[in-house]
Amino acid sequence: MPVMKGLLAPQNTFLDTIATRFDGTHSNFILANAQMSKGFPIVYCSDGFCELTGFSRAEVMQKSCACKFLYGPETSESIIFSIDEALEERKEFKDEIMFYKKTAVLFWCLLDIVPIKNEKGDVVLFLASFKDITDTKAKTIQDDKKEDRRRGRVKTGSPFSSARLRSSTVLYHISGHLHSREKSKSKIKLNKNVFGDLPALPEYKVADAKKSKFILLHYSTFKAGWDWLILLATFYVAVTVPYNVCFIGDDDDLTRTTTVSDIAVEILFIIDIVFNFRTTYVSKSGQVIFDARQICIHYLTTWFIIDLVAALPFDLLYAFKVSVVSVVHLLKTVRLLRLLRLLQKMDRYSQHSTVVLTLLMSMFALLAHWMACIWYIIGKMEMEANAYNWDIGWLHELGKRLESPYYAIGGVNGTVSGPAIRSVYIASLYFTLSSLTSVGFGNVSANTDIEKIFSICVMLIGALMHALVFGNVTAIIQRMYSRWSQYHTRTKDLKDFIRVHHLPQSLKQRMLEYFQTTWSVNNGIDCNELLKDFPDELRSDITMHLNKEILELSLFASASRGCLRSLSLHIKTSFCAPGEYLLRQGDALQAIFFVCSGSMEVLKDGMVLAILGKGDLIGANLSLDDRVIKTNADVKALTYCDLQCVNLRGLYEVLDLYPEYSHRFVQDIQQDLTYNLREGHETHVSLAKERERERERERKWPGHLEELCCCNYSQVFTSLQPKHHWPTYTHTHTHTATRLLGEAVQICGLTRVKMKTEGKRQLRMEDVFVAERLRLLGYYCTIYEHNTIAQYQCVKVNYFPSLDHRKPYSLLVPALQK
Repeated sequence: MPVMKGLLAPQNTFLDTIATRFDGTHSNFILANAQMSKGFPIVYCSDGFCELTGFSRAEVMQKSCACKFLYGPETSESIIFSIDEALEERKEFKDEIMFYKKTAVLFWCLLDIVPIKNEKGDVVLFLASFKDITDTKAKTIQDDKKEDRRRGRVKTGSPFSSARLRSSTVLYHISGHLHSREKSKSKIKLNKNVFGDLPALPEYKVADAKKSKFILLHYSTFKAGWDWLILLATFYVAVTVPYNVCFIGDDDDLTRTTTVSDIAVEILFIIDIVFNFRTTYVSKSGQVIFDARQICIHYLTTWFIIDLVAALPFDLLYAFKVSVVSVVHLLKTVRLLRLLRLLQKMDRYSQHSTVVLTLLMSMFALLAHWMACIWYIIGKMEMEANAYNWDIGWLHELGKRLESPYYAIGGVNGTVSGPAIRSVYIASLYFTLSSLTSVGFGNVSANTDIEKIFSICVMLIGALMHALVFGNVTAIIQRMYSRWSQYHTRTKDLKDFIRVHHLPQSLKQRMLEYFQTTWSVNNGIDCNELLKDFPDELRSDITMHLNKEILELSLFASASRGCLRSLSLHIKTSFCAPGEYLLRQGDALQAIFFVCSGSMEVLKDGMVLAILGKGDLIGANLSLDDRVIKTNADVKALTYCDLQCVNLRGLYEVLDLYPEYSHRFVQDIQQDLTYNLREGHETHVSLAKERERERERERKWPGHLEELCCCNYSQVFTSLQPKHHWPTYTHTHTHTATRLLGEAVQICGLTRVKMKTEGKRQLRMEDVFVAERLRLLGYYCTIYEHNTIAQYQCVKVNYFPSLDHRKPYSLLVPALQK
């Protein structure tokens, strides 16, 4: 079942741990950055430190960790040197020092500097605690005076004795005399840890989740299954306990038939109590509590009493031959308190409409079952309590209709004979359901006053249940089919629009196909509307994930993460149906398009210039000055195409924000564009660029082509006469097999070729695959291992304008096949 998991993100609770471990007297501390050697700036100061020194937090932040703003004339130079040395060496420091407050008031301070490490063992912070020991120090000085007088070290009567005493005392403590330091250590406990008996300082790191193998996660699969089992057991109790109390009564034989199942339920409830003592919970702050002590306290103060009473093993009384069956049944009614737990967990089921619908209907049926039990008790009591009118109750009327009447026994009416318990229960349930739903037929009706009063109450409860249960049921059903209803509403609106405006059949078909296809892709969810309320940080992370295909292009490899996050907010998802034009010649280019799936063709004057597929980038070479781009061809979808579009206006905004990347982007996009749509773009590639690309491919070639110069196939290659002209650098007859094969590979765009020589240096091509469409006059060539034959298939694909002056080398395959 869906459960609120709570806040499970790993957190760095170092500051909270430090703040809670310091008690009231030791709450004066600061934290400083130990990774910046220049002054070790303060990154945090407590309120107690501000109160102690008189400086505000704004005045303290980013100051040196050595707290030079607290130094004064009486501050010991030797201790200042020791502090600087300890900070430079990243080691612990403890000593007494004289500081000055902002008001120039001198005070003695017990300074304790402790380095804080991260999970890697590197010192990242300094923790400096400050304790005002002025009063303790004054008392120590007075004790020293008394000790000196007792030993006769201080002579009385001299006019300069008090001044000398003050000077000697100050010098005595500043000089670090051994005897005084030992005394102060014994009185002030200098080596005492600021945390007392608590554990050592925590590390500055992201805290791991405090999990234990003996702690159950409240959102785990096992706990979810266990809760479903307890839910079924609770419904079992809610059904059987009232039935046994009302219909079974003191019939010991019928009671014993359910004893085994009742004991099994009691065992389940007892085990559930044990599990609850070891199950995590979500605190009011949203944190997941893993601590066993806190879990126990929380459970004891919430549901423990109710669960304990409901789990008392009353059925064990049968093991001790207790014959008071009705009393046992009455004691079992306390188990109905477990239904309160069901109400508490209703919000967990609310995420699934089907589950909530089932539970609501089950609650309605359970209420009818309870009312049926009460209706039977009323009828039975009317027969037994009414000595004169006992034969007008609904039970007596039911017995006469079923030809199983009740008979009077002496002066007291009993239940001798009468219909079977099964028939009586069915009749009771029939009456309560017909009354709750207000469709009663009167064949089972109320005759006595008490029966009529109860019937009125049942009708009132039925009206309330109609408003509560069936109102929620209606809302749940509407929510279950809300998306389907929205689809039909949109479809009807679309058809009404077509009918009102008398659109032609072709446009109508295109509109309906586009709507139906886009709906099947996104299920009617508007991502922009859905994400608009999220913070920009989270929204950019989501959009980066949604658009990761286009952001992983080499075009964006040099962009910073901040640039990619900003750029991802301007990427939209688009869709194009077969036969639809994405762009028309002469249109202003509004976006750069990335083909995620499907295929498209570029047309100009009815001639196919290029066929584009998955992974192709369509756009134009950008200029930071000329931002208006007119397209030079049409782009038409051949199949259903999913596209990711980078809005040019948003792209220019991002490039303006990141000028260090803008120039690199303008240069790289010319190399990554599969087809350049800029109007007036030169379609022919210069000979120098072609040769440079050829050399680059040869450098990346996995085989050793230079070994093939003496191959027998060189005669085949060099003897080939072109039927038409190739580019100027390929029509010569003197090329070696290596050069011709290299050019063939360059033209075919092969991505992986394994070559080796066997025997008399015979060329074999193994495991050859074509990974991109040929860029040669619409001819598609696949070369693979089969007796050294290259098969040549004429398919209309990928005709590029940069190759429009080249003609097919039609003798290639026949020559190879020879």
